[in-house]
Amino acid sequence: MNARLIVSPDDLTSKQTRTAEALQCTTSASEVVQCNSEVESDLTDALHQSESSPQGTPPSNTVPNNCNNTEYFKLLRFGVDSLYLSYPGEILPEVDDELKELKQIAQSPEPHQQVKAQYPVDDHIFEVKDKGKGFFLYRLQDNAYHIQLSRSRSLPFAYVQLSSEYLTYRRPLEAEKALRRVLDQLGTVHESANVSRIDLFVDFVSSENMESWNRHAWVTRASAINAYSIEREFSGWTIGAGGVISCRLYDKTLEINKQSKKFYLHELWKKTGWNGQDKVWRLEFQLKREVLTQKNLSKLAEVLDNLNGLWSYATTEWLRLTLPNLDDQTRSRWPVHPLWGYLSSVDWQTDGGPLSSRFNNARMPGDDWLCRNGFSALVSFMAREGIQDFDAGVEAFKATLYGYHERKSFYLGLTFDDYVQEKIAIKARQFNSILNKTEADEQARLDKLAREYRKQSEGS
Repeated sequence: MNARLIVSPDDLTSKQTRTAEALQCTTSASEVVQCNSEVESDLTDALHQSESSPQGTPPSNTVPNNCNNTEYFKLLRFGVDSLYLSYPGEILPEVDDELKELKQIAQSPEPHQQVKAQYPVDDHIFEVKDKGKGFFLYRLQDNAYHIQLSRSRSLPFAYVQLSSEYLTYRRPLEAEKALRRVLDQLGTVHESANVSRIDLFVDFVSSENMESWNRHAWVTRASAINAYSIEREFSGWTIGAGGVISCRLYDKTLEINKQSKKFYLHELWKKTGWNGQDKVWRLEFQLKREVLTQKNLSKLAEVLDNLNGLWSYATTEWLRLTLPNLDDQTRSRWPVHPLWGYLSSVDWQTDGGPLSSRFNNARMPGDDWLCRNGFSALVSFMAREGIQDFDAGVEAFKATLYGYHERKSFYLGLTFDDYVQEKIAIKARQFNSILNKTEADEQARLDKLAREYRKQSEGS
């Protein structure tokens, strides 16, 4: 029987128990000892390199070949999950004027007016929000970008979040180039992108029980360590929440099913060997601007060139998962947990996995959501009316649906067709799917922008 050494939560709280129990696992005890020793050596080397590097960005440590056990650990994907960028510059006067007007339209109490609060740029139909955020007066959003724009010369002209779904479709540099083409139509950009925040992730499958240790096993500079559950099922750990650097180790399959509904990740995992059944765990580090500037990193290109060093810093200096040794009060000497050896050894200069083949700038609900909710309403109606034949139920439901909304449209002083078109336009603005302006409205807008551009060019 193969066994490895672990420390259970009971071991840590018991004063009498001084050694860890041996439990069955795919890695033998001798392999764990050897793996821990070699990984510890690599981590020590990485720390020395980090201390001697002016940017604190040494190469990532690697797990020895004899520790590669795919039954214990299987890497699926890794990369950038979220990216927040800022751009020094200034908004174009004609764009400022138009967004000011569209923001006022978005604040209208009349839904048929709100639907026109949209700003098209290339293949994007941005929703213009009714409120800014902080000193950023304007907010534009679709499925790819959440753009905040400022008039102030003391602030960045643009602060942008690139969506996690978009980053499964395009690598960060390619995504930023596409963003820059959009921003060039909104203002004058003075510098290349600065990174305000970057989230790095690793998706993996492991036979390790992520609840088998308690908070004492985390050796970290952070003060907050929390374990979580969803509907009484263990969901993961959070370390350093709210700080300039934080970490989450969590059940991504559970999070998708219960919260985010990002089922597009399933196909990407399957391409790298996921069987569709095992839990997929995600280790994610959130690194804010303060951490990056401490490492003399600010520009996007610089940050992306130093991901190995940032990952090494996060997983060897700021945080480690260990096998606690209760006979040694110096926690920094505790051996690295085998799982952490694998996770800290990801090479960020290699390919992080396949990209999605499709992406839509529109924030549209999927067939799954629409069909589940539509079908639920239909069968509820059929059960209420005592109808068991599907076709008969559809016809009866359609008639009831028409009668109900025809009465509502009458009370609002609208024809039924106009009422339906207004409801579609409201959803189209939310979904970024249809430009609600007429062709005449859009042509007038483009003509105005052209006149302003010519006036500005002649003035300069």
